[in-house]
Amino acid sequence: MVRTQIYLTEQQRTELAAIAHHRGQRQSEVIREAVDRFIERNSHHRRAAVLRRAAGLWRDRADVPDLAALRRGWDRSFGRW
Repeated sequence: MVRTQIYLTEQQRTELAAIAHHRGQRQSEVIREAVDRFIERNSHHRRAAVLRRAAGLWRDRADVPDLAALRRGWDRSFGRW
C-alpha cells in the first residue's frame, strides 16, 4: 500500500469516524472502500466513453472484407459435412 495524505472538512472527518466506529473498522478501511467504489463507478463510464468513440471506427474502410459474406460462405461449407 501507498500512504496518502488528504484533507477533510470537520464534518467529513466526524461522519467518517462515526461510520468507521459503527462498522467496527478503521477509518482508513472505510476510505479505501469508498475510493474503490468511486473508481469502479467512474471506470465504467470511462470504458463506455471509449467504446462510444470506437463505434464505427472502421465503417469507411475499403480494405476490410465483407464479414457477412465471409460468414455466409462459412455457413454453407459447414453444412456439407
